[in-house]
Amino acid sequence: MSDADAPDVLVLRKGTHGIPIEQYAEAIRDRLPDHTVALARTPADEREAIQTATFVTGMTLDADLLEHADDLEVFACAYAGTGHLPLEELENRDVTVTNAAGVHGPNIGEHVLGSILHFTRRFHVGARRQRRREWRHYKAHELQGSTVTVVGLGAIGQAVCERLEPFGVETIGVRYTPAKGGPTDEVIGFEDEAFDDALARTDYLVLACPLSETTRGLLDREAFVTIDPDAVVVNVARGPVIETDALVEALRSNWIRGAALDVTDPEPLPEDHPLWTFENVQLTPHNAGHTPKYYDRLADIVAENRRRLDEEGDDADLENQVRP
Repeated sequence: MSDADAPDVLVLRKGTHGIPIEQYAEAIRDRLPDHTVALARTPADEREAIQTATFVTGMTLDADLLEHADDLEVFACAYAGTGHLPLEELENRDVTVTNAAGVHGPNIGEHVLGSILHFTRRFHVGARRQRRREWRHYKAHELQGSTVTVVGLGAIGQAVCERLEPFGVETIGVRYTPAKGGPTDEVIGFEDEAFDDALARTDYLVLACPLSETTRGLLDREAFVTIDPDAVVVNVARGPVIETDALVEALRSNWIRGAALDVTDPEPLPEDHPLWTFENVQLTPHNAGHTPKYYDRLADIVAENRRRLDEEGDDADLENQVRP
């Protein structure tokens, strides 16, 4: 393929959430009718097309494929996280990298709110009694007046806080730089004393943070001993933010009221893992990120960045730019 034949946007073949990648390519075409948008549907297509492509988007870009990318200027990652990319090599090649931050805000925010209400009104107890055809009342809880701690105040954490606002709860936000503030009643950092104090007065703990040196194993045995025993943990971050053995011990010892886990460590969760057996654990298979609007929201970002490059060239300030 000659440089003259290179597409304005090249879409790589891996999709996500079971949605055909063709829908992503079509969404970009709808937003860029005057541009050429190519979909590389096979490994051979990818290797050939990426040789002259300057703007590429996809879920991942492995080092082997990157070796063929002679003219690459921008890689628009279709995930919010970029830790799976060969970032050092992309830096060496001076490739600009963007991500999908913000795309998941509405759907994961709804997932978290649903999880909280699931435990507040104890729908799992009602479902169990329905299966048994047992008409018997049970005690529930009330969300109003509760304290909800949200760890991570990025797009997802902010979306969670927005959806909690009408429920009359007190909110604590946890972020790396508390001075930045946030949409919560109180903002703290990850310092031991401040974080422990928040755990001790939390009714619902929402983990919506990136996995980092700071957050890996954030909820360990000591944290579960400290947290209010009537608290519920909701994890839509990454599995290793929680030490799994400590979580199992906490559930067995009634140190927490329950857990809603969209992510686990290990993942997928093995069939014989004890977490499957707890009636006060809600498990979803890394499904909070699914939304039928995923590709549309992502295409909005990609199309806008393609237009900025056309208008401003190398000086363009791209949306969701993470490197450089």
